[in-house]
Amino acid sequence: MTVDLSILTGPPATPTAPFLVRQAESVADLAAYRSLRRQAFVVEQGLFDGTDLDEVDDDPRTVVLVATAPDGTVLGGVRVAPRTEPDSGWWAGSRLVVARGSRRGAVGPALVRAACAFVETAGVLRFDAVVQARYAAMFASIGWITTDRTAVHGTPHVVMRWPIGAVQRLVDSTKAVLATALAPFADARMGLGGSGFRGDDGAPVPGSDLVAACDAIVPSMVERDPEWAGWCAALVNVNDLSAMGAAPVGLLDAVGAPTASHLARVVRGLARASQVWGVPVPGGHTHVGVPAALSVTALGRTSSPVPAGGGRVGDHLRLTVDLGGGWRPGYTGTQWDSTSTRSSDELRAMGSFVARAAPHAAKDVSMAGLAGTAGMLAEASGTGVELDVTAIPRPDGVETGRWLTCFPGFAMITADSPGHTVPDAGPATTAVCGRLTSTPGVTLRWPDGVTTTAVESAVTGLGRA
Repeated sequence: MTVDLSILTGPPATPTAPFLVRQAESVADLAAYRSLRRQAFVVEQGLFDGTDLDEVDDDPRTVVLVATAPDGTVLGGVRVAPRTEPDSGWWAGSRLVVARGSRRGAVGPALVRAACAFVETAGVLRFDAVVQARYAAMFASIGWITTDRTAVHGTPHVVMRWPIGAVQRLVDSTKAVLATALAPFADARMGLGGSGFRGDDGAPVPGSDLVAACDAIVPSMVERDPEWAGWCAALVNVNDLSAMGAAPVGLLDAVGAPTASHLARVVRGLARASQVWGVPVPGGHTHVGVPAALSVTALGRTSSPVPAGGGRVGDHLRLTVDLGGGWRPGYTGTQWDSTSTRSSDELRAMGSFVARAAPHAAKDVSMAGLAGTAGMLAEASGTGVELDVTAIPRPDGVETGRWLTCFPGFAMITADSPGHTVPDAGPATTAVCGRLTSTPGVTLRWPDGVTTTAVESAVTGLGRA
């Protein structure tokens, strides 16, 4: 009797892939890649005389990806590199080449896909290539779009761009649901903040000079980093009040924790923040033996609350941000920590900036990132926004894509008339980096004058405040 043991052994092993795309790791990898380039572009096509090497090859920031056979033979390669110094988040791919015997296979498309994946992982927000016209269809089949046509040494080429949707994906995942989810509140008196403050950072309390704000911390963060969660619960609430031009007067916490020790760590972080900011926690609610959870309500005072929706077409957009510190351990690329090392005086100086500047509109940068939050201010103002990428204050060595989509600690976006004078921002850096426009959505302006779309239209769907 024949026994079928396939249910025990599993399906047949998958054959070894004919090639692997990886980053060039050695001088030999680079030499083989450049040899293929010379054979294709100098000898076969005659696009260059003698050599196709250029300044991009000499740039230490340039990254070469190669496709190698199982025996290590380099079958093709492509290089990707920043277009500006310092790196503005605009990169280009070039010198895509495939060995003669592999040109009808999948090596070329695989190298292009790998280049796209590499730059997105590296925090790039614009990725271009000048492609020989005969290969434009292959690029288009992957998702590239044509932006122009040109010629290189007399050979027709197409200027193409890979659409990077990092900002759009972020706002879709964090803010796009708001209009639908909060619709039941919309028609109630003072629902969603009331007229002029719809969907704002805080809500002015009628008949008083109080402003109320509330934020919850992501449960996974409360679970794995409880003291940081406690600190951030104060930070994001005080930021909300600061964006409204309000001075904080108190915090109320609602804490859930699986154990007493976990609870103590959350409270320790919140208590330290309360002490440094000088904002008391006079009450709240505590629950032990439940999944980790944390929410804080903040109260502040101002006689002139600053709305997020007060911007006007033509207003200059300003970013005031603390560039000190660094990535929070465990949150590289997503959470910047400058505030935990600041003194009380420094935090108060930054926190009072909006109140002293008295702009048309203001919003603190939160989980939608800089670009998404700018879009929220524009949406509330009934405008769009254009950001000048190279004018955005950014810490040295931090990629543009990560900076525009992270939580930056302390960061305020304000909109006001061109030439509006602003006060000292303490240790924070402040600079005009954009303008409000009549076209909905968020666009990015690059050093060559080209604009790309970061957010197609409204961020939240809540509309004008």
